[in-house]
Amino acid sequence: MNKQIKKILLIEDEVVLLELLAGKFNDSGFAVTTAQSAEAGIKLALRSHPDLILLDLILPKMDGLTMLKKLRKDKWGIGVPVIILSNLNDQKKISEAMKIGVYDFLVKSNVKLAEVVEQVREVLG
Repeated sequence: MNKQIKKILLIEDEVVLLELLAGKFNDSGFAVTTAQSAEAGIKLALRSHPDLILLDLILPKMDGLTMLKKLRKDKWGIGVPVIILSNLNDQKKISEAMKIGVYDFLVKSNVKLAEVVEQVREVLG
């Protein structure tokens, strides 16, 4: 039985964290695409249709919530699982993200890379 490799899109503007996450997901058997801005991320998402998007909220120019709202207007984008990974531990933002439809909201300082990978595995089955 040949399991299809799952595609993950990481949208994160902190280069060091982006590289750590990409390395961890690659080592865990995922195909990884990365973007450092919401604009690049939404273009990549709509073109390549990843199986899951890991999204930071605090991004240059367009924030993650704005990107998520735009993504959810797309026929494909309405259903893609999104996990927020942010330093922002703001109940109002978390609540807004949940209303737009995110699977989970992880605070960077409270979670290890291995836990992020496990959460993604759980979402993707």
